[in-house]
Amino acid sequence: MVTDSPDKTDKFISEAFARRAEPIAGLSGSADAVAETCLAMARAFRGGGRLLVFGTGTAATDAQHVSVEFVHPVIVGKRALPAFSLAADSATVTGLASSVGLEEVFAHQLRVLGRPADIALGISGDGECPAMARALVAARELGMTTVALVGGSTESGEPGGAIAKHALADHCLTVQSNDPRVVKEGHVTLYHLLWELTHAFLEQPHAADPAQNPEPASDGITGLYPFLYAGEASVPDLTAEVAASARAKIAEIVDLRRAIGVAEAQNLAACAKALARGFADGATLLAFGNGGSSSDAQDVVHTFLDPGPSATARPALCLTNDTAVLTALSNDIGFDVVFARQLQAVGRPGDVVVAVSTSGGSANVLAALAAARKSGMTTVGFAGYDGGRMAEPGLVDHLFAVPSASVHRIQEIQTTLYHVLWELVQAELAHP
Repeated sequence: MVTDSPDKTDKFISEAFARRAEPIAGLSGSADAVAETCLAMARAFRGGGRLLVFGTGTAATDAQHVSVEFVHPVIVGKRALPAFSLAADSATVTGLASSVGLEEVFAHQLRVLGRPADIALGISGDGECPAMARALVAARELGMTTVALVGGSTESGEPGGAIAKHALADHCLTVQSNDPRVVKEGHVTLYHLLWELTHAFLEQPHAADPAQNPEPASDGITGLYPFLYAGEASVPDLTAEVAASARAKIAEIVDLRRAIGVAEAQNLAACAKALARGFADGATLLAFGNGGSSSDAQDVVHTFLDPGPSATARPALCLTNDTAVLTALSNDIGFDVVFARQLQAVGRPGDVVVAVSTSGGSANVLAALAAARKSGMTTVGFAGYDGGRMAEPGLVDHLFAVPSASVHRIQEIQTTLYHVLWELVQAELAHP
């Protein structure tokens, strides 16, 4: 096995983290484009627009993460902005896929729901998704502001694929990598920046809309972007300052990812060995979380259950997907039990439980971990700060705590951690 040799383990993990360094650091070259995109989004929101997000596969989990970022901001005091994911309604998506074809599922929704003032944001790992391409075309026909997050590199063709080549979006941001998981990690950084910087522009009346007053600046935003509040600047100067700050944020995430790769190497190896044993013995992975962590839990499941043609699928389920079960348990018993009760119903001894949280202190997450341990399941936790209550003895077998006070940086590193963990598990099972 890979983890039988510490040297092999260190080399494997070091290379896994190194593959991510250049593509993520390369986003600095798009900082000006990020700033321009955020300015356009801020103006659309000022004009009464809504954010409509879409993508297939793992990009569908991103679409849900983006929508919750804007509707339920992580910084206290920021107002909710209207956003929703076109990938979230499984009845509509599957119904349209059957009636008009998968390639039309988002375009159809945009034609019915969309307004000229809205923003259409599509996400694709390689820029070749027909459903996303058709949706962007439909959005443009409606007069909407269009944004695309794509991936790919010159090694296999045009960076950004057909969507970038044919300029199907007003604003196209590309993570230059052919590894879909690395692209995903870059997209997480990009849409976090989109949220932060769009709010920053909204607080500058002459940038977002010269005819309107600014929103009050919160302590959170002034802490993130203090230069915005030193006095009024011209729009070009303001955009340049925002782009410079975006570059600093990207450098921060690159440095933090590098440090985590070293600090968590042996923890990743031990966890991968435990998961590999579990899967070999017939275990199912059960993941859960709240808010943005809910969409991340969905991505954990997607990574194991639908890893692509070159890898073996492993049984995995996400406990946040069934809204009927979630709302029934919340209404009849209480939200604190929504995951624990599901584990009691579907979990078995030997299964693997993956809990995703930024604080490490969500009551329903902690209750589920306690229920899992009581039932003889292997528990894995992803948290931020110092791990919160997840770090209490006897609750989590394998804990990964990202030492950052930023929810966004925590989530970005967590995405890398569970992707690298997946790579290690695959290697373990391929070479028993």
